[in-house]
Amino acid sequence: MPIKAQTPKLFRKWTSDVDVSDLSLTDYISKKPVFMPHTAGRYNKKRFRKAQCPIVERLTNSLMYHGRNNGKKLMAVRHIKACFEIIALLTEQNPLQVLVEAIIKAGPREDSTRVGTAGVVRRQSVDVSPLRRVNQAIYLITTGAREAAFRTIKTFPECLADEIMNAAKGSSNSFAIKKKDKIKRVAKANR
Repeated sequence: MPIKAQTPKLFRKWTSDVDVSDLSLTDYISKKPVFMPHTAGRYNKKRFRKAQCPIVERLTNSLMYHGRNNGKKLMAVRHIKACFEIIALLTEQNPLQVLVEAIIKAGPREDSTRVGTAGVVRRQSVDVSPLRRVNQAIYLITTGAREAAFRTIKTFPECLADEIMNAAKGSSNSFAIKKKDKIKRVAKANR
């Protein structure tokens, strides 16, 4: 009897068939099915190739910041697994779908940059590219979780799950949403 190939489920539990509601981000949120967010792919060798990296793996990689966590990918994978278990329990949804919603809502659409002419520097409002929106959202979510977990009893996966769920709801309790609103406010002032 031939063995039938199956589509990989993340941690053998969750499917990766999620819908990206924001049309501009469909090419930059990769829904490639993987068993684990540890593919050992070389996604930084070429410009824009990181857009092909599975979105969960990008989140996993962004957990490995601040010297003491550098290179500890297995620890990051363990945190992601625990975090997704918590999200699945609390929301009764596919955690990948919740993550995608969080990324869509946490990425700022408008930012301000420095424009300098002859020593006079002023800030100018600019639109943000879709890839940067995804990058910024992932960064803000992980930073918020890291700050929430520091010197508290709550574990890191709990804080990450809270941050992702709050960001997916668009709640102002989320660090990422607060930062996004601040960035948007500053950009609006500099139009």
